[in-house]
Amino acid sequence: MKISILLPYKENFSPLYPGAVSLFINDTSKISKYKKYIKVYGSTDYKKVFNISYQNIELSKRFIGSQTKLYISKFVRYERNDPSELIEIHNRPIYLRYLSKKLNNRTFTLFFHNDPLSMEGSKSINDRNFLLKNSYRIIFNSNWSKNRFLEGLDNKYINSDKLKVFFQSAKRGNIKCLKNKKKWITFVGKLNRAKGYDIFGQAITKILDNNKDWTAKVVGDEKREKIFFNHNKIEKLGFLNHKKVLSIYKQSSIAIVCSRWEEPFGRTSLEASANGCAVIISNKGGLPETVTNAVVLNQLNANELYRKINILIKDLNERKKLQLLSIKNFFLTHKYVSSLIDIYRDEKLQNINYFYTNKKKSLRILHVTNFNERLDGRLFFNTGRRINNGFIRLGHSVLGFSDRDIVKYYKSIKDFNGSNALNEKLKSTCYNYKPDMIVLGHSDLVNAQQLGQLRDDYPSVKIAQWFLDPLNVDGPDFERNKKRILDKSDFIDTNFMTTSPDVLKFLPKNTNNYFIPNPVDPSFETLNNFDENCIVDVFFALSHGVHRGVLKRGKDDDRNYFLKELLNKSRNVKFDIYGLNNKQPIWADHYFKVISKAKMGLNLSRGKPIKYYSSDRIVQIIGNGLVTLIDERTQYSDFFTNKEMVFYKNLDDLSEKIIKISNDEKLRKSIGKNGKKKYFKHFNSTIIADFIINRTFDLKKTKKYFWHN
Repeated sequence: MKISILLPYKENFSPLYPGAVSLFINDTSKISKYKKYIKVYGSTDYKKVFNISYQNIELSKRFIGSQTKLYISKFVRYERNDPSELIEIHNRPIYLRYLSKKLNNRTFTLFFHNDPLSMEGSKSINDRNFLLKNSYRIIFNSNWSKNRFLEGLDNKYINSDKLKVFFQSAKRGNIKCLKNKKKWITFVGKLNRAKGYDIFGQAITKILDNNKDWTAKVVGDEKREKIFFNHNKIEKLGFLNHKKVLSIYKQSSIAIVCSRWEEPFGRTSLEASANGCAVIISNKGGLPETVTNAVVLNQLNANELYRKINILIKDLNERKKLQLLSIKNFFLTHKYVSSLIDIYRDEKLQNINYFYTNKKKSLRILHVTNFNERLDGRLFFNTGRRINNGFIRLGHSVLGFSDRDIVKYYKSIKDFNGSNALNEKLKSTCYNYKPDMIVLGHSDLVNAQQLGQLRDDYPSVKIAQWFLDPLNVDGPDFERNKKRILDKSDFIDTNFMTTSPDVLKFLPKNTNNYFIPNPVDPSFETLNNFDENCIVDVFFALSHGVHRGVLKRGKDDDRNYFLKELLNKSRNVKFDIYGLNNKQPIWADHYFKVISKAKMGLNLSRGKPIKYYSSDRIVQIIGNGLVTLIDERTQYSDFFTNKEMVFYKNLDDLSEKIIKISNDEKLRKSIGKNGKKKYFKHFNSTIIADFIINRTFDLKKTKKYFWHN
């Protein structure tokens, strides 16, 4: 494992004359858990560098042309010889455009330390869209900087996990330093108008004239702009190394940061606060984000600054209170910020997911499936709602997104099948809800491209898919169902099917594929037929017009022939069969009233039986205490005994077992009761929802489930 950190060209990674970028990288890297994997690349004039693994990129001063391109070219050579898993680019967005062409198979993160709209490579909307597309993360040093980056961009990026804010950090001083405070007023920074040095000069001379026991300390220089003011109690110290600056802050009572320009963050106010100064700041850029407790200048002029300083000088209690709060409430320590950086690295380098790293007890789950709202409750009792109930019982926040209803309501002449409206609505919903997990159930009109965009916008989101339809190569609609499974496979973390994956050769290798039983739900399956004296021996409901509510004309399948033969062989058995001989299927409450009269339920699916496959009919039978009649080729005997289910070899065997059980009430009630008890214990919706989350987020790998070790 290796992490390459690329400094801006001309950034001195040296304690002798470090910039804010170098200080930030040194302070956070030396305590990072990835310290031994980090290598910093830069072009430093000083031989003495910070004690981090470092590679200096030597550049010829006689080179005619772009020094930046030469700098990048040499870095690329190092990278090709010693590749890294993660490249972190600091404060030079233009570098990403060069590197993405030459190292197109690498992962890039971009750190902004300045205003993005002032920097080459991120000024235009096109520039920033390029950065969003080609970065794993973009990290800002303040919310102000992030908001500048977002100006003019699609609103969907405001809430994107791709954009992070990691403030700069400082070492928090010991609270004991408050006892050693001297009557010093300190200004640190470039001595120019942008930093408000002229405002400071006008105010401080007046302050010192009126307060003979106070002194001003000025640290910094400016080669281009000369602002002169003198006072015998102003000590101009010029440029000092970082340790000496911190020492001055520890002794200063008041620190002034009165910038005119929009400071992207403001390291001086950060360090002054960390060392217990009473800090006065202007309300510019990210300065208010650097200090938990500060005096803010409502008007940026010398008179206002004089007034604020004078209040702190005259009111000792207020000054000491502000000093105490500054150091007591300071939280932007090196350890804290370094841990945030390491968490983002964990997610990429160690495949540690968002759920795990943030120890979230409650997930936000966007469940995209057909909730059949438009059908007035006729298809309410479906698998999507069962799984939904499981997520909710586990304590998660669940937003149901009924794709078929949306398509029905939003389709138009220009969007004939409603797909465009559906995908736009999905995008907007993710922006507002910001799910940790998206669960798709037969969501055929959600297109793969949209999932890819959501992956780009929310890199931490996990996407799972469940699929209930038959996948037997000799069964109905195999090619169509296969295509539905594979359609979004590039963007799916996990597939969950009611067929055993080990008999499906077409499944994608880049996706984890798991079997799930059809879930039973205690709020749906409420009957206990084993306690009742039922008047019907065998119940079966066939439908090939689910959403119409009636059978399709001219439609037939192999189950019709099977059922007719079964009726012929079992003439003294009372059957109640729907969907055969033009007897229309039944739904919802009517279904439960009919099934409540039956002793046994035939679990007969379309096509040739395949390992573990069953439609959700099985839960309506076994979950309501009926004896379940099932083909032994489904291999459900891996989970149930013949005391819990009835397995038949062929038509004759089935007929014989039906006749036997119909004449033996004790046996019928025993099998019905045992089957329901076991199915509810191991295959209920809460356990299956937990399995979907567990396997998608790769949690608790040792946790065992009845159907999966």
